[in-house]
Amino acid sequence: MKSIIDISMTLDAATPEWPGDTPFAYRLSVTKEQSGSVNIGELQSSTHIGTHIDAPFHYDEQGLKTDELPLDVYLTTAQVMEVTGHEHVKLSDLDELRQGVSAVLLKTASWQNRSKFPGAWPTFDPEIAEWMKDHNIRLLGVDVPSVDPETSKELPMHHAMNRNERFILEGIVLDGVAAGVYKLAALPLKIRGGEGSPVRAVLYTE
Repeated sequence: MKSIIDISMTLDAATPEWPGDTPFAYRLSVTKEQSGSVNIGELQSSTHIGTHIDAPFHYDEQGLKTDELPLDVYLTTAQVMEVTGHEHVKLSDLDELRQGVSAVLLKTASWQNRSKFPGAWPTFDPEIAEWMKDHNIRLLGVDVPSVDPETSKELPMHHAMNRNERFILEGIVLDGVAAGVYKLAALPLKIRGGEGSPVRAVLYTE
């Protein structure tokens, strides 16, 4: 038996998009009554809404695209670390790594109202990316919209992750999730040439 924890944001008309980006919309384009057999849906969305991954191509013209990403990065063992209350998360704020972990998920608890895009959120020290490489941690997950501030053009954390060949998961929901080690599944869609993808992210234990 598995205990499964959904750490994904719900996608609907109330899900906040990045300012100026494409909002999420879903509708039935064909109803069962119209077709005589099935309902058929249609959706429109940014690839960076709700719980999503950033492919390196998002911030690097030469970076990997969504369909080129190594899938084992997103199907792995993850450690949830509590960093609530920190405005700037540093290496010294992180818990000691547990054995067998290859992803770290940071719980800031700073995005309380998920129906509104936050005005600000904690920042993350780029040294974390180098530490991840040194410890063979391939994926960083955060419970905020981005690993960099909304208005940043330099994107220091994104580029530090890319230099160190690390990967990014954003917008996870860790409310009520205790610090510790879990199995993680957060597979992106196979979007050819894509720069990101929404994911259904779950933690589970066996």
